[in-house]
Amino acid sequence: MSRKRKPVVAVVGRPNVGKSTFFNVLAGERISIVKDTPGVTRDRIYTDVDWTGHEFTLIDTGGIEPDSRDIILSSMREQAEIAINTADVIIFMTDVRQGVVDADFQVAVMLRKSHKPIVLAVNKTDNFAKQQADVFEFYNLGLGEPFPISSSERQGLGDLLDQVISYFPKDLNTESDEEDDSIRIAVVGKPNVGKSSIINKLTGQNRVIVSDIAGTTRDAVDTHIKHNRKDYIFVDTAGLRRKNKIKEDLEHYMIVRTVGAVERSDVTVLVIDAKEGVTEQDAKIAGIAHERGKAVIIAVNKWDAIEKVTMTSKEFEDRIRNTLSFMPYAEIVFISALTGQRLPKLYDTIDMVAENHAMRVQTGVLNEIMSQAVVMQQPPSDKGKRLKLFYITQVSVKPPTFVIFVNDKELMHFSYTRYIENQIRDTFGFKGTPLKFIIRQRDEKDSAL
Repeated sequence: MSRKRKPVVAVVGRPNVGKSTFFNVLAGERISIVKDTPGVTRDRIYTDVDWTGHEFTLIDTGGIEPDSRDIILSSMREQAEIAINTADVIIFMTDVRQGVVDADFQVAVMLRKSHKPIVLAVNKTDNFAKQQADVFEFYNLGLGEPFPISSSERQGLGDLLDQVISYFPKDLNTESDEEDDSIRIAVVGKPNVGKSSIINKLTGQNRVIVSDIAGTTRDAVDTHIKHNRKDYIFVDTAGLRRKNKIKEDLEHYMIVRTVGAVERSDVTVLVIDAKEGVTEQDAKIAGIAHERGKAVIIAVNKWDAIEKVTMTSKEFEDRIRNTLSFMPYAEIVFISALTGQRLPKLYDTIDMVAENHAMRVQTGVLNEIMSQAVVMQQPPSDKGKRLKLFYITQVSVKPPTFVIFVNDKELMHFSYTRYIENQIRDTFGFKGTPLKFIIRQRDEKDSAL
C-alpha cells in the first residue's frame, strides 16, 4: 500500500509578532488567543490548511525568547524547538514595527541549525510603499528574501504561501509506487505511561531509551518488527524533557509529535496508565486519532499494579467508554509492559483493527442492510416531508467511508445516520475503526442509479 502524509509547517518567532493572528487567518476561525501580552499562546495549536490544492498541517507555537530564564518563556522555547524539529518548512515571523532586534538574530541562528527550509515573514507591513526600507532591513538576518505581510489586513499572504509550498518535499505530494504491506502503528500517550517499554518488550531488545523521568525519549524512533511473518512498524512519540511542574504545560510536549505520527499511521495505540485512569489529556490525544479517522486501540498499561479486588477490567472499561464516549468503536486491551502480560494479544488486536480499517463492503449488500433498517425504523419527517434514502455505496477505506443519497439532506438527522451506522456494524463488526458517512442530496427522478 502506498503512503502519503501532509507536510508540516511551523510558525515560529518572538512573542507578540503576530503569529496567532496569522494562524487564525489561515485556519479560517479564531483558534489561537490573540492578545498583546508575550506568552499568551502557551501551547502549540495545529490546523489543516489547503492552499491552491496543497494541503498541509500548520503549527502555531509559543514565542521564542532565546535568553529568558522565565519558566513560562523557557517552556515556550522548548515547544517551539519541538515544532521546528517536526516541521518540513518553517515560517519565521518578525515585526516590521519593532525592526530587527537582537533576539531575532538569536532565533535566526537557532533556525539555521535546523537545516530546514525557512521563509522569512515580516508582519504588520500595512503600507509597503512607506515601510519598504524597514522591510529590507530584515535581509541582515541572513535568511534570504523577507516577505512583507499584514496578517490583520490579509495582505501579502499569497506570495508567502506560494514560497512555503515550493519547499514541500516532493515525495509528500505524490503517492509512492512502492508497495508496503507493513502495518504502521502510532504508539501515543502522555509522558511516562510506558510507550517505550511496550515497544522494547515487543522487540525483545532495548531499541528505545527507557527511564522513569517523564519525557526521556527525545526523538520519535520508528521500530520495525517482524512477528508471525508479518511486518509492523511502531512509531514511538514521546516528547522532550519537561523542565517544570506546571500541570497545564504537560500537553505542550506531545501534540505535534502525536499529530505527525498519527497522520502517517494506520493504527493508533493509545497507552493509558492503569494507576491514573483516563485523563483529560488522554481524551485530547484520542481526539487526534478520531479526527483523522484512524483505527484505535486503547492499551491499559501497568494492569499488573492494580488490585483486582478494588477494580475489575469491566469496571475500568466502563470508565474508559464513559470518558471517551466519542469513540465507542475503540478496542481496549489490558497489558503490562513490565511482565509482558497479554502483550501477544496486542498483535492480534492490531491485525484485526487494521483489517477492519481497510475493509470494503459490496454495494448490493450495503443497500440490502439499509433497506432492512428503513423498514425496522422509519426515517424522520419534518412538516409533512419524510426523509427518503435512495442508495448507499462505499467510496473509500482508511477509514471506511460511505455516501448515502437522500431526497433532503436537512432531514438526515445525525441520530438516523448513527442508526444506519449501527446496522452496518451489527453485520460487519468494524471493531476498532471509525466509519465516515457523507450525505448527498438527489432529486427523486434521479434516484435510480
